[in-house]
Amino acid sequence: MLMIPRRIKQYTGKYALVDGIPFKLPVSAVNSPALMAVFPINAEKAKAFLPKSVQPFRLWEHGLLVVTVIDYRETPIGKYIEYSIGIACTHGAKPAPRLIPGLFTNLFKTGQYVIDLPVSSEISVKGGKGIWGMPKHQGRLDFKITDDLVSSQYDLDGQLVAYVEIKKPRFSFIPIKIRASNYCSFRGMLMKSDILLNNKFGVRLFGKDKARFVIGDHPRLQAMKDLEIGDAIAAIYLPSIHGILDDHIESWFLDYDQLPEKAPEGMESVINLGLSEEWLPPPDAPVPPK
Repeated sequence: MLMIPRRIKQYTGKYALVDGIPFKLPVSAVNSPALMAVFPINAEKAKAFLPKSVQPFRLWEHGLLVVTVIDYRETPIGKYIEYSIGIACTHGAKPAPRLIPGLFTNLFKTGQYVIDLPVSSEISVKGGKGIWGMPKHQGRLDFKITDDLVSSQYDLDGQLVAYVEIKKPRFSFIPIKIRASNYCSFRGMLMKSDILLNNKFGVRLFGKDKARFVIGDHPRLQAMKDLEIGDAIAAIYLPSIHGILDDHIESWFLDYDQLPEKAPEGMESVINLGLSEEWLPPPDAPVPPK
């Protein structure tokens, strides 16, 4: 059973002002649909995308690519779409055993390492990156729900970066209460943040056409094509997320064999951002057919 930390219960209903962003506490989201698609990848090649202290989670011989898109409709910073592309991982100097970290998440510090995280609004970039260290930036995004499919497109500079779609499960009544961990790199540090989820979901585990993920022509994600992304393992739909973003953050220095010649992205990337909730135009780049 998921336990809400006492400190979150104690400050519920109060307010915070962090980096000029007003929050009514806790930092939560409700009434927000989401999709998730999980794909097998080459676990050895996944290491190239991860810091040394983060290991790819292995499902038998494969690693896992996790694509999650949330259409946030009710949050303290307004409406926005968040398009997460990450690699399932564990935190530690040595690789964890296969499969077991999915069952003992606290022991192995299981989560996902976020490779890219475009969002719709400027205020979401300012808060997500400046406070929690998430690699957020503004992109052209959409989130579409039909009777059969749930999909999301991500464009930059007039080009397709990525497109994901899942076949909607027939039913979405499976309950789940979980603490999900995100690992990100920012300011030369590995940042860990958690979201507490209490939701119902539906899942498709069979059939080759349950989900697809397309990397477009934009250069941003071209390196990910080396991961040898396979057919989807699972397609998950959450009709209405209820989540609390924990304000407790952990961080560790990233270490290198040699001193980097270039400083990693830092606070200069967020210090001058404003609080706008405006979105960029919706994506319109062509998506390759199946």
